[in-house]
Amino acid sequence: MKTDVIVIGSGQAGVPLATRLAEAGRRVVIAERKKLGGTCVNYGCTPTKTMVASAHAAHVARTAARFGVKAGPVKIDMAAVVDRKDRIVRQWREGVKKRLQRTAPRLTLVRGHARFIGPRLVEIAGERYEADVVIINVGARPAVPPIAGLDDVPWLDNSRIMQLRRVPDHLIVLGGGYIGCEFAQMFRRFGAKVTVADRDERLLSTEEPEASAALEGAFRAEGIRLESRATAKAVSAGTRAVTVRFESGKKVTGSHLLVAVGRRPNTDDLGAEAGGIRLDAKGYIEVDERYRTSADGVYAVGDCTPGPQFTHASWDDHRILFEWLQGRGTRTRKDRLVPITAFTDPQVARIGLTERDARARGRVPETATMRFGRIARAVETDQTAGTMKILLDAKTEQVLGVSIVGAEAGELIHIFAPVMVAGLSARALVDAEYVHPTFAEGVQSLVMSLGRYAIE
Repeated sequence: MKTDVIVIGSGQAGVPLATRLAEAGRRVVIAERKKLGGTCVNYGCTPTKTMVASAHAAHVARTAARFGVKAGPVKIDMAAVVDRKDRIVRQWREGVKKRLQRTAPRLTLVRGHARFIGPRLVEIAGERYEADVVIINVGARPAVPPIAGLDDVPWLDNSRIMQLRRVPDHLIVLGGGYIGCEFAQMFRRFGAKVTVADRDERLLSTEEPEASAALEGAFRAEGIRLESRATAKAVSAGTRAVTVRFESGKKVTGSHLLVAVGRRPNTDDLGAEAGGIRLDAKGYIEVDERYRTSADGVYAVGDCTPGPQFTHASWDDHRILFEWLQGRGTRTRKDRLVPITAFTDPQVARIGLTERDARARGRVPETATMRFGRIARAVETDQTAGTMKILLDAKTEQVLGVSIVGAEAGELIHIFAPVMVAGLSARALVDAEYVHPTFAEGVQSLVMSLGRYAIE
C-alpha cells in the first residue's frame, strides 16, 4: 500500500504529528503494536503522577497534627489506589483513540509491529506500506542491567510495580534517578520500608549538588535508607525475600526489588539496517538538528533518539518537525531549553545549565543560592524543605540556569522559561511585581540575592 506518511508509534510526538499531517491533507498510516498513547499515558507520567498524588494524600493525613489537625490512623487501600490509576490511564488512552478517529479516513491506525524491510518500506502485521515520509516514534523501555542472578528473581520495573495491589514490606530500589526517587518516596508513604541504592555518590547525580543534598535530607527525614556508591553485583531470591549484594561487600534484603537504572530504545527489532537507518552505540537513532536520520525521508522523534527523555520534549519534537515537513521550519531541536522536574516531595526542577556544565563550557557564572524555607509561603504551609540556585552571565545578565528544590518547583521553574527563551536580562524578574504571599515571590528573592540586584 502506498501512502504519504507512515508514523511508527503512538507516543507523545507520533500522535500529534499523524493527526496534524492528516488534517493538512496528507494520507497517514500510524502503527502501534501495544497500547495507544505510548510510555507517558500507559507507563510513565499519567500513572506515576496519579499514584504520587495518592501517596501525597496519605502523607498529609498522616502528618496533619503539624497543622493542629487530628486525624485517625491512615490505612492504605492499595487495590483502590491502583484502580484509580487504571481508570485515569484508560481515560487518557481513550482520548488518544478519539483523536485518531477524528482524522479518519485520511488517517489509518494499523495495529501490529512495524519493521523496515527496505528504504521507506515498512511491514506491519503482514502488510507492506510505502511512503515518501516515515516518522519513527518507538520510544524506550527499562534497561536490564547485567547483574548476576537477576533472571532468577521476580524483579519489578516501573510498569510492574504499579500493578502491585498490596504494599511491599520492604522495597529495594536500584537507581537514584528520577524514576527510582519518585517510586521510593511513593511507596514509603504507602507504608513500605524503603532502601534506595545507587552507584553514584548522590541521588539525581546530574543535578546540582545542593539539589541532591536537599532531596536526600527529605528522604532521610521520612525514613528512607540511602546507600550511595553501591553497585549491585548479584541478587538472589529466598522465601518471600530478595537479597542484593553489592561490590563493596554490603548486602540488603527486602521483599520486593525495583530496578530503575535507566532506559534503552525500542530499536532492536525495527529493521534499522534494512531501512538504512544508523544507530549509535547504545541503540538510539542518530538524527540531526531537524530529526533527519541517515535514511532519506526518514525521521525519528521522542525517546528513541539521543537526548532528554521527557514527554514535553517529545511533544516539542512534534512541533518542530511538523513545521519542517510543512516547509516553514525555523526552530531546531538544538534551539530549545528543556525544563525538567522530579515529582518527589519536595519537587526537584531545573532549566538550563548546572554550574558544573557551565564551567565545563568555559563560562564563569555569577551564582546565588537561597533556602526554600526563607519564603514566607513555605513557612505558612510548612513546606520549608529545599533550596534554590541561579546562574547568571555576568556580562549580559542573562539567566544561564536555575535549580529549584521545593514545593511546586515544577511550576515555579516555568517563571524562567520565557525569560531565558527570549534572552531577557534577569532585571525583568527583579522589576516585576509578585503577589504576597506566594511561592513565586521567593523566586524573585532568589534573583535579588545576586549582588548586583541586592537592595541595601
